[in-house]
Amino acid sequence: MDLNFRKKLWTSEKAISIMRPLMKYVDVCIGNEEDAELCLGFKPDADVEGGETNAEGYKGIFEQMMKEFGFKYVVSTLRESYSATFNGWKAMIYNGKEFYQSKRYEINPIIDRVGGGDSFSGGLIHGMLKYPGDQASALEFAVAASALKHTINGDYNLVSEDEVLSLAGGNANGRVQR
Repeated sequence: MDLNFRKKLWTSEKAISIMRPLMKYVDVCIGNEEDAELCLGFKPDADVEGGETNAEGYKGIFEQMMKEFGFKYVVSTLRESYSATFNGWKAMIYNGKEFYQSKRYEINPIIDRVGGGDSFSGGLIHGMLKYPGDQASALEFAVAASALKHTINGDYNLVSEDEVLSLAGGNANGRVQR
């Protein structure tokens, strides 16, 4: 489940009243700190708006969400917005035992943020199927896929699995591969 709250579609109160009962059917919950608060009523122990992006502030909320809803995984992206075209980008995943934080990417310039969250969720699903039981590898695949999507115009992530694996493996030199 990707929480993905949209305030133009409903209020937080309405979202909470609908989303909370649905959580018993969810194995993997994906959402940033704002989504968790507005859809489920959980607030992280971090001042994200004030620029505090310490991932440890999220561990407590992940534990609370997992305890209340029985998720197998709780996942969140973490965006550091320096400007409309320059962001830091990473993510976290928790399976009830291990809390893992991905490597951080600096995306500059951002070409198009639309589809960045969907490419993250799709990348996470792909990563979980490709690396069963290895949440770190699944998360690194998802973050790399999403970072690449930010450099592409339009809704769709038009990169190959090999390109995502290359970036996730540390190849960020930007050279054309032939």
